[in-house]
Amino acid sequence: MDPIADARELVAARFPDATWAVLTGSVLGPARTAGSDLDIVVVRDTDPGFRESLRFRGWPIELFVHTPARLERFLASELAARKPTLHRMVATGVPLTGDPAEARRRCAKVLADGPAPLTEAERDRLRYVLTDLLDDFRHVTDPGERAVLAAAVWTETARARLLLGGGWVSHGKWLLRELRAHDPAFAERWLAVREDAADLAREVLGGAGGPLFEGYRA
Repeated sequence: MDPIADARELVAARFPDATWAVLTGSVLGPARTAGSDLDIVVVRDTDPGFRESLRFRGWPIELFVHTPARLERFLASELAARKPTLHRMVATGVPLTGDPAEARRRCAKVLADGPAPLTEAERDRLRYVLTDLLDDFRHVTDPGERAVLAAAVWTETARARLLLGGGWVSHGKWLLRELRAHDPAFAERWLAVREDAADLAREVLGGAGGPLFEGYRA
């Protein structure tokens, strides 16, 4: 099975009017698994933009179809959220049709430059959320609630470390990938404490000015 050839044929059949399209995702690299899908970004002038999941020649397919204006809106919203999923898809994608070179250069530059610094309000929000979770975790008695809170503290610790350290953030497997790219040693420590990340969370808070609860206002 050739992912590039199959993706190119799908785009030619479904989107003959495409301005450009790229194939992206783990199917192109060492992270490919037996379940990897074909992530395809398509830009065309015709509305509506949409996301669609389907199967083609045995491949699970994820289509991300944009007009130029819709693409710009999504990229802008990602910058605000510091979560560059579409930027990375465009920057690392293999062209299937048309010429995405300009968009690829722009997205690659954004990734290389990194996210904008946090505002004071954003830093305070991160400190407050992690402080509040730690307080709940410290006092919880119900085993089920403890398990849920442990997962929340663990995940929020990674997010806070990335954002407070000037890194990009994401979710799911990409949260770990971002953390490994930003601070490999911290990522391994984080993986080792998934059932109780309280000490690591307090360490992250300490580097950001300490816990924040009393006096917090948003």
